[in-house]
Amino acid sequence: MAVFFGSKIICMLKVGITGGIGSGKSFICQILEKMGYSVYYSDLESKIMMDNDEEIRSELITLFGDKVYQGNHLNRAFLAQQIFTSDSNRNKVNNIVHPKVRSYFDEWCKSQNGDILFNEAAILFETDAYKRFDYMILVSAPKELKIHRVIQRDQVSIEEVEQRMSKQWTDEQKSPLSDFIIINDNRPILGQIEAIVEELISIGSTL
Repeated sequence: MAVFFGSKIICMLKVGITGGIGSGKSFICQILEKMGYSVYYSDLESKIMMDNDEEIRSELITLFGDKVYQGNHLNRAFLAQQIFTSDSNRNKVNNIVHPKVRSYFDEWCKSQNGDILFNEAAILFETDAYKRFDYMILVSAPKELKIHRVIQRDQVSIEEVEQRMSKQWTDEQKSPLSDFIIINDNRPILGQIEAIVEELISIGSTL
């Protein structure tokens, strides 16, 4: 995307960052922020919207009943049970929430001044949303390590983690569609991130 700043045209690259549950993509994004880059956290934004957006709230209640909320907050355990056991329910929720998240991202981009903007989300490939980005970064990690991370983070069973994983594409499915891959298996990752950023800067300077 090109924007005008005075008489100068600045090319703004939109870069998607994705990876399966437990891959550590949020950790990668935090490093990018420390490097001075702006990151839009789609998954976090969707959680905020499901709590606060009245239209989303109304549609989810229509779909699942009043149990989907506990007071002013989404009943995340109840919703997770509905969407991880039903492809139909998961698609319906995605169709309710994701268009608003994407619209908010577009507005967010207009307020940013950086040459490279990053968008973190778990299912960019599964929903075809990756086609909206100039480049895609996949954060990859061994399945066993992902499972261990999620169990430690969410205090859930291995069966629950594997059920969630089964609803996402594998790294092997995502890799051919990715422009860059970060291997996050406890090896040093800063060098990997810096190399990708340098290449993106070089690409942006030629546009």
